[in-house]
Amino acid sequence: MLRDSDRKRCEDKWFDSDSMEENFDYKFFLRVAAKDKKFQNVSFKYTIFDSCYFRKCIFESCDFTGCRFLATNFNGATFLDCKFDYATFEKTLIADDVLDVNCPAGENIRAKFARTLRINYQQLGEARSANKAMGVELDATKTHLYKAWRSQERYFRAKYRGLTRLQFFFSWLSFNILDVLWGNGESILKLVRSILIFLVILALVDTFKFRDPGLVRSYWRALVEAPQTFLGTRVPPNFSHSALTLILSVRLIMFGALTSLIIKRYGRR
Repeated sequence: MLRDSDRKRCEDKWFDSDSMEENFDYKFFLRVAAKDKKFQNVSFKYTIFDSCYFRKCIFESCDFTGCRFLATNFNGATFLDCKFDYATFEKTLIADDVLDVNCPAGENIRAKFARTLRINYQQLGEARSANKAMGVELDATKTHLYKAWRSQERYFRAKYRGLTRLQFFFSWLSFNILDVLWGNGESILKLVRSILIFLVILALVDTFKFRDPGLVRSYWRALVEAPQTFLGTRVPPNFSHSALTLILSVRLIMFGALTSLIIKRYGRR
């Protein structure tokens, strides 16, 4: 059975003074505005902000749990020790320093908070802020996956049991492997490092299998020729077809990952 919502609509309103310890829960703010005002210990739980404007306002110890921000302008606004659990953002102008001191405590909630901000910044074309949000999201996800299978805290042991813990272990392991290889799609430096490590391994295999490992020049020569073999400009006569196929597969994967990373990271602009 459906009944009318208790949500109250506040349209085209203006805060003409500071607000302290007030309650604006379950409201629908449409084109509500304020400038140079301070909000302290104010509760906005589950309120919808649509096309609102809060320029240079200060929000201190405010509760934005479950809020939804749509095309809202927080230009110059400051958030101090505010709660944003389960809040979502769409096309909202908000400084990325909100990620520094206002992230939710729980890692899974923090990851969701950073994810919605990342998508929000991508919608606005703010690449630097989107990258920062992605960093927070990855760190929170990594910690949550680890705690899900390893932590002895009551919450995690009650929620994740048996095979579920095993699944989270493999998810955590996969996450860390991808983090080492290419920073989960966020680090060109890690991908380049992975390529360099593969070239060193290729050179060592070449030296110990087809050259004299007792000579220093054998290592140097193999290391010089490794990039040529990797790029396909040189085909070593001693390498089997299986080895060449493996090198080709790694090359395609690495270059595909590099292309994906460049498009993903810098295409946000």
